[in-house]
Amino acid sequence: MFDFARKRVLVTGGARGIGAAAALAFRARGARVAVGARSTASYDAFAERPEANGVLPAIGDIRTRAGAQAVVAAAVEALGGLDVLVNSAGVFAEVAFAEVTQEHWDETIGINLAGTFFCSQAALPALEAAAGNIVNVASDAGIVGYPDGTAYCASKGGVVNLTRAMAVELARRVRVNCVCPGNVETDMIREAAAASPNAARYLERARERAPLRRMASPGEVAAAILYLASKEAAFTTGAALVVDGGGSAGF
Repeated sequence: MFDFARKRVLVTGGARGIGAAAALAFRARGARVAVGARSTASYDAFAERPEANGVLPAIGDIRTRAGAQAVVAAAVEALGGLDVLVNSAGVFAEVAFAEVTQEHWDETIGINLAGTFFCSQAALPALEAAAGNIVNVASDAGIVGYPDGTAYCASKGGVVNLTRAMAVELARRVRVNCVCPGNVETDMIREAAAASPNAARYLERARERAPLRRMASPGEVAAAILYLASKEAAFTTGAALVVDGGGSAGF
């Protein structure tokens, strides 16, 4: 199950967090993998991990159409084509609605939503040639609202419905799905905790929010990504697979 031997995979935001876990999981299952990263330094830090041996770089800023095209082109050239695109690049910061600046809005929408759109657009010819598929990393914040997260919720809600629209338009050519993780034990949430008045309490509340009373591991989200990208999910497109420990199911 989940055999990706000889498959060619690009994971944007693949140098850390969920993206890194997905990149390594694909690699462990035989795929040739390229990691999209904003800087060479970020990629180099990831590449030092022994299990990242053979993972190729695709460096660039995906916030613009030209930048996304450059990242995808580098991956397609290095891999000789593309079977799977995982749009995992993302940013998160808690900012009250009244305090959202143009800079915060542009950064959040630019990376989380525009980057997903433009990388998918750039990858489409290669994915069509391979009858491949796309997995977008959205969030439970694309399904439910978060206080102090309006820009983030807007971006991830956009990713969820972008996934559906692409799946309908590209049906029978390229499958498109997304995962919607809840809180995940990554550097991103630890950085948000560090920016809060009480980091320990922030992380405690993040674990308590899900009925399962913990956060997901990056590997658990990566497993969902691999399923959606696999041949086992050949009849699945337009899906938003929630991986949030029951957090969005109700109270």
